[in-house]
Amino acid sequence: MAELSTLARPYAKAAFTCAQQASNLKGWSTALETAAAVSQNEKVRELLDNPQLTSEERADKFLSICSDELGEHGKNFIRLLAENHRLQLLPEISELFEALKARAEATLEVEVVSAQALSNTQAQKLGEKLSKKFEREIHLHSSVDHSLLGGAIIRAGDTVIDGTVRGRLAKLAEAMNS
Repeated sequence: MAELSTLARPYAKAAFTCAQQASNLKGWSTALETAAAVSQNEKVRELLDNPQLTSEERADKFLSICSDELGEHGKNFIRLLAENHRLQLLPEISELFEALKARAEATLEVEVVSAQALSNTQAQKLGEKLSKKFEREIHLHSSVDHSLLGGAIIRAGDTVIDGTVRGRLAKLAEAMNS
């Protein structure tokens, strides 16, 4: 996985720079998301892996599927990826682009999985505390997992905060055994 991210990073940065210069982060985000979804389709994967097709033919066939969602810069980006045999990196490029976009917009997507549904007040307070902790605007997405005994798991980027009863008991048992 790290190798794919390493290969995808320069393309994501280039797309991000282009999007920033055009003041079109949202448009590029949508285009990359669409292209990534198309590239993960089984039939499209077979097409991309076909050694009999030239890079130009791969790009043309790929663009015939999703060119309506891509602007002129997006089409050129797809052609560049095809030329460098990197179309299969589109999901990683899209993911890295979203991370760059979130950093630039000073926002953070946070997922909260709790034992019980959060009330509006709880969600608001949690969002405020996380906003102070990460110094960013927080977009909170919550879900319920009834298998949790109590508490919540918070995922914010690379950070995972395990505030579940099960997690606390595991930490206590580890402390007692060491």
